[in-house]
Amino acid sequence: MPELKLAKLPDRTPAKITITVSAELSQALRQYAEVYRATYGEMETVADLIPFMLGAFLEGDRGFAKARKDGVLDTVASVPDRSPRPQRRDSAALSSSTSTEG
Repeated sequence: MPELKLAKLPDRTPAKITITVSAELSQALRQYAEVYRATYGEMETVADLIPFMLGAFLEGDRGFAKARKDGVLDTVASVPDRSPRPQRRDSAALSSSTSTEG
């Protein structure tokens, strides 16, 4: 097989991720979309903006870039995630548990 100047293209299959955000974050994301529209004259949905926001965040995270460069992620990826899933708590239980702390 010949050696090509162009390396094999990376996986470009999009992945759908579903998340739940707080009411405050949801409002802030809608406000950001509105400021984006006012700035650039084009309306984009929050769902369209989020992937680019996350990409910009990861690109700007120097600690993450260093971990990638140092190969830290190779060792992390080989360890299965055994962290417990957070339990959902209703707001009444949350407020009563936080109000009793001293």
